[in-house]
Amino acid sequence: MKKVYLFCSAGMSTSLLANNMQEVADAHNLPIEVKAFSLARLPEIYEKEHPDCILLGPQVRFVYDETKKNYNKLNTPVGLIDASDYGTINGEHVLKSAIKLIKQGA
Repeated sequence: MKKVYLFCSAGMSTSLLANNMQEVADAHNLPIEVKAFSLARLPEIYEKEHPDCILLGPQVRFVYDETKKNYNKLNTPVGLIDASDYGTINGEHVLKSAIKLIKQGA
């Protein structure tokens, strides 16, 4: 089971996208778990769950470079959710980009 975890400022709006992504994964029988959290919980969640991919919401793009640097060295790919995909809650497109990131590695 691959873990794709989304992080944003509060984790609320991103949870809608995470639910949509989970529905797409389930519909295609993909062994993927998608969850959303507040950015403040990233170190704690990472330590406990070791996600296979970290995706950041557009509203926290300012921490992308630092997050990528910190977690790529732990072999965890970090991506930035496209603002238009985020706005339209396009779970299928975001899920595809997460799978691509996992396949490419950190």
